[in-house]
Amino acid sequence: MYKCNQVRLQQTIDYFSRFGATENGGVTRLSLSEEDLAARQYFKECCQALGMDVKVDDMANMYAVLPGKHDIPPIVMGSHLDSVVKGGRFDGVLGILTALEAVRTIVDNEIELDAPLMIVNFTNEEGARFEPAMMSSGVITGKFEKETMMQSTDREGVTFAEALSKSGYEGDAENRLNEAYAYLELHIEQGPVLEAEGIELGVVEGVMGMVCYEVRIKGESNHAGTTPMTMRRDPMLLAAKLISYLDKELRGVDETLVYTFGRMNAAPNIPTVIPNEVIFTIDSRHKDPRVMERVENILLGLPKEEGGCAVQTIKLWGRDTVHFSPDICDEVEAACQRFGYSSRRIYSGAGHDAQFIASIVPSVMIFVPSIGGKSHCEEEETSYEQCARGADVLLESILILQAKQSLQQPITTK
Repeated sequence: MYKCNQVRLQQTIDYFSRFGATENGGVTRLSLSEEDLAARQYFKECCQALGMDVKVDDMANMYAVLPGKHDIPPIVMGSHLDSVVKGGRFDGVLGILTALEAVRTIVDNEIELDAPLMIVNFTNEEGARFEPAMMSSGVITGKFEKETMMQSTDREGVTFAEALSKSGYEGDAENRLNEAYAYLELHIEQGPVLEAEGIELGVVEGVMGMVCYEVRIKGESNHAGTTPMTMRRDPMLLAAKLISYLDKELRGVDETLVYTFGRMNAAPNIPTVIPNEVIFTIDSRHKDPRVMERVENILLGLPKEEGGCAVQTIKLWGRDTVHFSPDICDEVEAACQRFGYSSRRIYSGAGHDAQFIASIVPSVMIFVPSIGGKSHCEEEETSYEQCARGADVLLESILILQAKQSLQQPITTK
């Protein structure tokens, strides 16, 4: 077994954190911004120094390839370089930097590869500048229409098409990822489970299904001081009642179900006026479709009218649970065991490029712990030792997989 160089990985993480560094130790590196382009350029230089060929596709996805002895589909690693506003130093970028460290270790040790290795940097994964999230992996897997994505606009009115054209990273659609033996994405957990349980690595079996609903309650505005309580049509009071009801009902569905009342708007939103409308959202996630069906039945069972107010329940979006390849999960778990690293199977509650790539390539994710479960904030932190453990397992997994591929062993995808 080969181990990655923790000191070098730490230096690489620290260096990349300069691109878009914030005052409090985080990063703001929005997709195709100057900061993102600088990070891309340095990533390209690092790959070329290892003898990798770097290409880009029509969505600015970057593909760095280290050749193998055989002209067969590559084993792919990757994630994204872009961040949210005032995000952390590890989210996304760690998947690329541990992949880079794995390739560096292979080159250092002159390991002969049967299959090519590829590192992918997916464009606009966060969706922080151009909505939606996972835009470019979504386009290449047919989840989103390219023409629609090109018209997505940032806060300054710049379209994705304009930013893409200006970036210098608008390549050829022929370079898109369309065939590979396996895809592995290392990522911080972005949650507290691994740290709380004292587990060193998570073997990610899939991405939870989710639904997001909006509840609109229409009432009647009136003066806050002159309208008796018995004569009000108050949507705010009804909203509070419905949220309390949903909390009670959903807690009884399944102990691993998560749900969030994330947004609430009131109109006219004046302290001295009874609102005429209140809108709130609820986001709910679980891996079992039967649990999600029960959630939706509860939401759709909300009253259409109560207390003189009209209630409308609208589904904004949803996704089915994505299951990763059992065979690759087994290989990753076995790699953890060979190093003596503790691991557990886990599902991701957050979305990742891997959930789209899994529809065209057998895929898996590897989680390293997030200290305090924090992510998408400047306080996001994972120890360098934990990062190095993840890199070790990533390297061992791809070495085993490329040996299996040379023997033409198929991977179970479901």
